[in-house]
Amino acid sequence: MDPAILQRYRGRLRPWFNKEFRFESLGDLSGQHVLDVGCGDGSNSILLASRGARVTGIDISPRSIELATERAKLAGVQDRVVFHCSPLELATFPENTFDVIWGDGILHHLIPELEGVLNQLERWGKPGARVVFSEPLSLSPTLRRLRSRIPIHEGATPDERPLESAELNLILQRLPGTRMRHFSLLSWFNRFVMKGTSYERAPAARRLATELLHAADYALLSLPGFKSLGGMVVLTSQISKQAGAGQSEPAPASARLAEACG
Repeated sequence: MDPAILQRYRGRLRPWFNKEFRFESLGDLSGQHVLDVGCGDGSNSILLASRGARVTGIDISPRSIELATERAKLAGVQDRVVFHCSPLELATFPENTFDVIWGDGILHHLIPELEGVLNQLERWGKPGARVVFSEPLSLSPTLRRLRSRIPIHEGATPDERPLESAELNLILQRLPGTRMRHFSLLSWFNRFVMKGTSYERAPAARRLATELLHAADYALLSLPGFKSLGGMVVLTSQISKQAGAGQSEPAPASARLAEACG
């Protein structure tokens, strides 16, 4: 992994960048056991470990797990990271194992099995475990049509689609305290600004353009009426194993979704 990326996520975090927002929301990870769901090549697992966490990564791809293992060694965090190659539904982690459950663009691949996946994650998380997911989102029919004309990303599977209202309602039902932070309206154009390079290695002018796009997004998508226009959403919550035990009935998920999306 590029040392500049490691340095970026060890330094002062800027919440107008999606991933930096997620790391800022987690705070100090020292001694925390994190499950990285759909860990891929291990990039996030390495960043989490570099911030003090013990990380368990799981992915269905043997090649990705092999690459993640090698990258962890090169980054010097192999003693804090372990990777498992398995479909999520076949994994057998003990109950109440993880302090944090992290996912980066994984739930929208699992839409048909989403309820079962949420059940598993709830079992594996400790009471009060924090949950952080970043997912593509489509709540505006007009923007949905526009975005459908441009591929999500290279290598996108034919059946891949963003989360929509039905999936968000399900998540809110299972994790009633879920908070949503919307991203990627203007910053969607970053793919053109940064074409052929990375933020860490880009010329200063390109970096400034990217920072302005993200900062404008952060402000705009904080306003009522604009939140549903974001193409990405960060979902943060906590696992409660005591739901329903002497607690008042939460508001319907549809009402919470309307409130959160302005």
